[in-house]
Amino acid sequence: MADRAAGGIQIRNLYKIFGSDPQAYIDAVKAGMTKAELNEKHGHILGLRDINIEIPSGTIQVIMGLSGSGKSTLIRHINRLIDPTAGEVLVDGTDVVKMTEAELLSFRRQQTGMVFQKFALLPHRNVLDNTLYGLEVRGIDRQKGIDTAMRWLDRVGLKGFEQKYPNQLSGGMQQRVGLARALANDAPVLLMDEAYSALDPLIRTDMQTMLLELQKELHKTVVFITHDLDEALRLGDQIAILRDGEIIQQGSSQDIVLRPADDYVANFVKEVNRGRFIHVDAVMAPFSGSAGPDDQPAIPAEATIEEAARVVMAHPAGSATVRGKDGKAIGVVSLRDLTAAMVKAEPVATR
Repeated sequence: MADRAAGGIQIRNLYKIFGSDPQAYIDAVKAGMTKAELNEKHGHILGLRDINIEIPSGTIQVIMGLSGSGKSTLIRHINRLIDPTAGEVLVDGTDVVKMTEAELLSFRRQQTGMVFQKFALLPHRNVLDNTLYGLEVRGIDRQKGIDTAMRWLDRVGLKGFEQKYPNQLSGGMQQRVGLARALANDAPVLLMDEAYSALDPLIRTDMQTMLLELQKELHKTVVFITHDLDEALRLGDQIAILRDGEIIQQGSSQDIVLRPADDYVANFVKEVNRGRFIHVDAVMAPFSGSAGPDDQPAIPAEATIEEAARVVMAHPAGSATVRGKDGKAIGVVSLRDLTAAMVKAEPVATR
């Protein structure tokens, strides 16, 4: 059962057709009409087909795919910037699709924050006033709002820049302002649409690290859109891969890398550094009950292959005991096992 705590999201049977009369074709699409046929014969565009995602509260859900796959269309349904043709979008059990205008306005102000690819900062406002914007809209006392905004600017590394204007900041700094503005509202749901795509690689990595560190403390429900698989694998507790408006595969980073659902997904993952995302428990030999060498190191089951290899290489034993969260031995892994898993072309079979 999905988590119903603050920020839990359930997307059910969601369809989106763009055109002058989308309802006229929804039954045909549900019956199997293709995207190409809908466009060529009826002049309508299929944006999303039968999307079903359960996002537990406090997790990072990544939605990824190539340009035109429907990922940005999907995230805009969560705060109903786009109305669906059919389906439900439930946040904390309440269907956003059925909200009145007043309810939707309150929902957007109180329960969601959004970080955009192009930063969406107001050029005539300085950093502090940009961060304050959402609090002002909610009617928060200005001094209280300033205290909140300054706290978040400090957290994202912008203390001392509060009087600067957007055109005086680098792209990475502008994105930090956008993140601070979203966090200042203290909404349980954070929507991030290609938030880091415009950043240079090193700045992008820094922003990913910051998000992960903040998430350990804040436990937001984050929906993160990206076309970059490395970013998806690093950030996502869950990943959904879209193609032509349909979900091709859902799962954890390890699921995606080890068991690609089809050639489309396999092409995404073939160049991935497997050592960073496969956990050691996927390649270990089951523990037989007999102890290994006395000096054999212990490795947690959730360690990555890359992390485990560093440990094993530093010990003459050439192998390690894998231990579960309770500290009990559950398997044994050798340097040969780890190396083979990192370079293996085909998915590694779990044991």
